[in-house]
Amino acid sequence: MTAAMRLSAVAWAAKTRREIRDVGAADGSVLVVPVGSIEQHGHHLPVSTDTLLADAVAHRGAERAADDVPILVTPPVWSGFSPHHLSLGGTISLELDDLLDALADVADTALENGFDALCFVNGHGGNAAAINNAVSIVGKSHPDVEVTGLTYFQLAEPSVDEIRESETGGMSHGGEFETSLMLHLHPELVRMEDADAEYLDEPYDRGTKDLLDGGPLATYRPFEEYSDTGAIGDPKLANAEKGEELLDRLTDELADVFRNVSEQAR
Repeated sequence: MTAAMRLSAVAWAAKTRREIRDVGAADGSVLVVPVGSIEQHGHHLPVSTDTLLADAVAHRGAERAADDVPILVTPPVWSGFSPHHLSLGGTISLELDDLLDALADVADTALENGFDALCFVNGHGGNAAAINNAVSIVGKSHPDVEVTGLTYFQLAEPSVDEIRESETGGMSHGGEFETSLMLHLHPELVRMEDADAEYLDEPYDRGTKDLLDGGPLATYRPFEEYSDTGAIGDPKLANAEKGEELLDRLTDELADVFRNVSEQAR
């Protein structure tokens, strides 16, 4: 997984300490923290999918904004809150309080380098509530810092219908959306011969219907109650061309977020 992660011009991990502090000291500087998970994604995708995608989207968005924004992206927080995946195997999960503590510690120490703003970029739906809480926790501790957070795939909602072929439920966990992105970014890690279509069937009318249709009602079930394979959606409709188009649109949206955050922090 480490070898697959990007060491780009905006990568914190590729900088010296002086370079990091120089970026942090610039007006409107933004610190980006990708947050993923290590959890099963069916038979065709690696367990690192959420971390790899959050890391890639965060770096691409930061690269696109870098001409306008002093910005760095930390290495990803690779484990998230995934108790609903544990019974299927392959998953490493933190307790919710431990995840919140880890996010707060990463933010607290990284912000010592002078950054004016921070943005958590989340890649796992099960982390979404934790990200929202981390924004409040870190924001309370750092009142002079513009603290924000988002779940990256929600940025695709306005335009995803122009790309998708699956019906509602086909872009869920390891479905058309994530598999397309992985085929574009890390095709060597995708086992399409093992992909199988299994649409999300949520019994509550107001429950989650799709990756981009969360619904107002939250519920808990072990993942095998939704899927025999551990994936939900239609990965058979995925391809690298869709992944490239999705990434380009996500990158545009995220770069715009970073510009807005930087402006608010100046």
